[in-house]
Amino acid sequence: MLELAILGFLYDAALHGYELRKRITALTGHVRPVAESTLYPAIKRLEKAGLLARETQPGAVAAPRHVLSLTPAGGQELRKRLAEPARGDITDENRWFTLLAFLRHLDDVEAQAGVLRQRLAFLEEPASFFYDGERPLRAEELEDPFRRGILTIARATSRAELAWLRDTLASLDGSTR
Repeated sequence: MLELAILGFLYDAALHGYELRKRITALTGHVRPVAESTLYPAIKRLEKAGLLARETQPGAVAAPRHVLSLTPAGGQELRKRLAEPARGDITDENRWFTLLAFLRHLDDVEAQAGVLRQRLAFLEEPASFFYDGERPLRAEELEDPFRRGILTIARATSRAELAWLRDTLASLDGSTR
């Protein structure tokens, strides 16, 4: 997802590494902090693959800085990753939010709707964090107030996301007619 975030932010504008790191950190928050030891090797991989270009610009006060931009191939790669997400990109909330943050860069409304439908199908599957054998437990079945809290919060979040997904899909479906 780090590479997707790099491609997504550079799709909007050329950035130097420090600004790119700040934006990725703001997106992923405390959940997945981005260390320089992770970011810069990812940038190098994308640059080596021809997806990013680097330009050296003079620094305003300090040393020259490297500004990164997306190549046409990088734009194609971003759109491919958005249109063909892995199952984990749909099911893992943090990866989903990263994908969702850049889904607008996928120009094809049908493809956008297809990605949202994958998430909708995942959220409509019966699930729980806690089970009685094979049967998922509901919050009201749990005596543990903390586990009951986890399920209560997760269900409320899922209901809100399901409503948003259905509304957005209806809007996207209406715009393609």
